[in-house]
Amino acid sequence: MVTHIPAAAERVATDAVSGADGGRRRRRTRERRDALRGWAFITPTVVLVAVLFLAPIGLVLVMSGSQWSLLGGFQGMNSPDNFRNVLADPLLGDAVSFTLRYTALTTVILMPVAFFLALLVQESRRWNNLLRTAILVPSALGIASASLLFYALYSPQIGPLNPILARLGLMDLNSSILGTPGGALWATVVLIVWRFAGYYMILTMVGLQAIPRELYEAASLDGASRITQLRRITLPLLRPTIAMTLILSIAGSLLAFDQFYILTKGGPNNSTLTVVLLIYRYAFETKRDLGMAAALSVLVLVVLVAVSVLQLRALGVSRKEGDR
Repeated sequence: MVTHIPAAAERVATDAVSGADGGRRRRRTRERRDALRGWAFITPTVVLVAVLFLAPIGLVLVMSGSQWSLLGGFQGMNSPDNFRNVLADPLLGDAVSFTLRYTALTTVILMPVAFFLALLVQESRRWNNLLRTAILVPSALGIASASLLFYALYSPQIGPLNPILARLGLMDLNSSILGTPGGALWATVVLIVWRFAGYYMILTMVGLQAIPRELYEAASLDGASRITQLRRITLPLLRPTIAMTLILSIAGSLLAFDQFYILTKGGPNNSTLTVVLLIYRYAFETKRDLGMAAALSVLVLVVLVAVSVLQLRALGVSRKEGDR
């Protein structure tokens, strides 16, 4: 009887080991299957990012270090001649200066307008849907279509604005709004504010609606005024949204092209030449040099990344806040 006890214990131990091995195999199989399922889900996204983003960036980097004409194609490496030629171009300083002025002007006007519209629509009860629809209508237009519309409005031949401004004494009847550097700049800023105010209003409203109403109710019970609630509750909790809209606005303004290409083509006398318009000229008009265009594109990309990082740090937006 005593001799059967170790044999039974051995069988129990063997069964336990076999069971543990089987459990580990099943767990590894399940983990492998989950991993394969995860890769199956992300593979289309990885392929799209690689084809549509990483490959073009890699091509631009190669072109920036190459002698690559529009009609002749690749003619060998010449790095860093393209960057040296771009930095030596006298038009670059004017383009950078105008782009920065346009970016500052657009952002300073557009962001407060969008914030005010978001507050107006949120607080409005009776006309909420009408206001929201009216403000969002311009956002349904493409920037090229909106530019063509304003080109007609600014036209001294067919536009309705020239007679109005002439009666107010602000300009001659037959002169063009786009004919002076200042007029062309402000005319484009008006177009951009009209086109994008509704878009940024919606983004701001999403941030406003994420703020708990209980905070405002508690502040009201404590006697806080609307201005105090705006300074102490709305603006601090809206910081991630403000950071995102600022980044979008500044990046979009630094990359401005369509509106200036349609309205002014960089004129008069290159006074509204933006950096991206200069890239276009390098590639397809004056130089027909894709290498120089790529080199300036790389510089713009570096500046955009640096500006975005600086904005996030300046606004104190952490990753945790940005994920909310």
